[in-house]
Amino acid sequence: MPIHDWTRVEAGTFHDFHQQWIAGLCQALNAGRLPHGYFAMLEQRVPGPELGVVALQSRRASRVKKGPNGGTAVIDTPPRTRIVEKAEVEGYARKADRIAIHHGLGEVAAFIELVSPGNKGSHHALRAFVEKAVAFLEQGIHLLVVDLFPPSRRDPQGIHRLIWEQIADTKSRLPARKPLTLASYSAGAMKKAYVEPVAVGESLPDMPLFLEPDRHVLTPLELTYQATWDALPIEIRELLE
Repeated sequence: MPIHDWTRVEAGTFHDFHQQWIAGLCQALNAGRLPHGYFAMLEQRVPGPELGVVALQSRRASRVKKGPNGGTAVIDTPPRTRIVEKAEVEGYARKADRIAIHHGLGEVAAFIELVSPGNKGSHHALRAFVEKAVAFLEQGIHLLVVDLFPPSRRDPQGIHRLIWEQIADTKSRLPARKPLTLASYSAGAMKKAYVEPVAVGESLPDMPLFLEPDRHVLTPLELTYQATWDALPIEIRELLE
């Protein structure tokens, strides 16, 4: 299933797709993609219509272990993406008190964020998104960002560039013909970004979702995108085909 040009429809149309896709991702991760002791939930967010997926580590689990319930999907070799960036956060980050984020059912291990038009709708919204992403990484929470919208004047090199500039002094650039960005972040002492530029008309690759700094599972972006697309009303699909 090729990526569609979501700039051709109103933000509310993508918002409907966005919510259903997030729910599909959550269900797919819980259907054997996550190892024993981990589970996914829709993020319970205070103000704002966007939803994300939060991966939780139950209080009974200590480390990622392979098991018969799908845990065999856990990968401990580095992902292969077009761009890999690394930054060892020194000084204040090593000395700072570690902030642990907890949920009533366990500790937050990772977030999945699907970028919406609203995230780029104003300087304030974009800054809030970037600050939240950086805060997660500084707190040791891994992150997967899926941005199917082209760069705007507020993020001329995409949202990943804005996030990574807060982590390391780098000036990475997007390939001219691949303006959409998938970025998976490992939030260990050595911060790592695995970035896959894509374009409208291409298929979505499965991206790593880190549960520990050196272990990840593959997130079924293409499978869940296709399933969500197939469930859309024909009237909406005709606008994009």
